[in-house]
Amino acid sequence: MTQRRIAELAGVSQAAVSLVLSGRTDTTTRLSDATRQRVLDVLHETNYEADPAARSLAGKSNNIVGVFTYESAFPAEASDFYAPLLTGVESAAEELGADLLMFTSSRTHDGPRRLLREGSRLRLADGCVLLGRHMDAGELARLVELEYPFVAVGRRDGDARVPYVGADYASAVGELVDLAVARGHTKLTYAALPFDAESTRDRLAGFVAATRKHGVSSRVVTRSSGEAEKLARDVDVHGSTVVFVEDPVEADRLVAHIESEGRAVPRDLSVVALGEHARRDEAARDVTRLVAPRTALGAEAVRLLARIMSGEVDESIETRVLLPCSIVEGSTLADRR
Repeated sequence: MTQRRIAELAGVSQAAVSLVLSGRTDTTTRLSDATRQRVLDVLHETNYEADPAARSLAGKSNNIVGVFTYESAFPAEASDFYAPLLTGVESAAEELGADLLMFTSSRTHDGPRRLLREGSRLRLADGCVLLGRHMDAGELARLVELEYPFVAVGRRDGDARVPYVGADYASAVGELVDLAVARGHTKLTYAALPFDAESTRDRLAGFVAATRKHGVSSRVVTRSSGEAEKLARDVDVHGSTVVFVEDPVEADRLVAHIESEGRAVPRDLSVVALGEHARRDEAARDVTRLVAPRTALGAEAVRLLARIMSGEVDESIETRVLLPCSIVEGSTLADRR
């Protein structure tokens, strides 16, 4: 169904149909109420929908929120991680009466996914929520320069113009250190992942600030996946009574390794995870941990994007938001007082 066919059915010019679709009501382009109603009746009867690409080119809203992930969201392991985020995105979009459009055909031959590539259909969406641990800083800066509405999920360093909704990992890790010290722990080890993402830096910053505040002995080691045995040796050398593990999967592996040696957790060593399994039913133990508000992150990102798209944002509106994490005391942090 084309605008030309709509004009034929309504007995009007194609220009008249275009005026009705555009919503223009100024006196220089005035249509009679009868003409406008005939066009509206035909549009309703034919279930006509304007081409979103054409509407975008004309500067009109399509009421579509885009979603782009820098890592694939649908393999089993990744989808478990992204599911709460996407649930929040979906629920907030439904509140706003907006449709969602996921951009997926964006992987380059020689590297990671790129949002701003040749032939990108980004403009079909009125704005976009960006997901992923590693985002392209150059693309974020370019989106700002293009004045394209977007919100990143996760705190972003470097460019103060980039709007984001992230988790306040630093404060949550600090609370966990406070809890450990209150229970009598004075020697602590931190097992960091070998990444340089903002979330990793935030967790470590929270640990360092809290241990300095309390004046306790602390040590930071970097360990890749599958190095639970090596991590256990590091902890023993330092004499730590509690180890903070950034990766919750590695926290479970450490617990299993300690117990395979005939020792007990938390009697012989306490373990704290600085994250939670994507699926709690996969966790072998109720590990003391922090929990990021992933569903809330997705929902709040869409709400912030809606404010940006509507032009509501000014100097009084915060566009760089951190949401609090929750603490689960679990059963792996001993009281050594």
